[in-house]
Amino acid sequence: MGKMYGSFASVYDMFMDDVPYDRWAEYVCGLLREQGIADGLLLELGCGTGSMTQRLAEAGYDMIGVDSSAEMLQAAVEKRDKSGLDILYLLQDMREFELYGTVRGVVCVCDPLNYITETEGLLQVFRSVNAYLDPGGAFIFDLNTVYKYEKVMGDCTIAEDREEASFIWENSYDAGEKINTYQLAVFIREEDGRYSKHEETHIQRAYGIEEVKDLLERAGMELVAVYDAFTRQPPRRESERIYVLARRSGKIGY
Repeated sequence: MGKMYGSFASVYDMFMDDVPYDRWAEYVCGLLREQGIADGLLLELGCGTGSMTQRLAEAGYDMIGVDSSAEMLQAAVEKRDKSGLDILYLLQDMREFELYGTVRGVVCVCDPLNYITETEGLLQVFRSVNAYLDPGGAFIFDLNTVYKYEKVMGDCTIAEDREEASFIWENSYDAGEKINTYQLAVFIREEDGRYSKHEETHIQRAYGIEEVKDLLERAGMELVAVYDAFTRQPPRRESERIYVLARRSGKIGY
């Protein structure tokens, strides 16, 4: 996981400028408040360049952000320093992160957990979250669905051309293994006007709801709800993203 979002990190926010982070943050804050968490210490796993972390801090939460990409965290730190917000960023693998104490809630959005391609790895994440949650603490995360990989992304190619940078994003989905492979080529304009080419491979896995529920329970957590993203409705067959709300049940889960 650590080698992904290397060169792409420098232009990530440019190509993600159509993501409605404000709406996403409002939705996450609403779910947290419904669980009685309106303030206090929160952890964001897979925080990337800190776009969501910043918004949660602005909403009044004390934020810790964890990511395994030094390049993405560097962008997050630069944003934090410009904003003056007090956010702690940690360079760690979400499967085995370590904190100084427990937190009231953990959030993980924009599909970082789909990058965990082994069920044992996802179980490790859930166990670590359970270990660092306050009693009754909430865990909110999203996932891209099987439907999205099979029917929406499939074997398509996405390309975007900007003045400062361009990218070509080729998708390939293996339905048997539920593995989606992205071949990413990024062309970044240098100071002399020439473009440098950088290539990365990203691999994600689709998880079914029953599989996620089983892993949460094995980790000692309780599944509270699964929603079609940005609603309070259950997932539809055509849902491309789901949100999962889990809670520490008091079990250790090891």
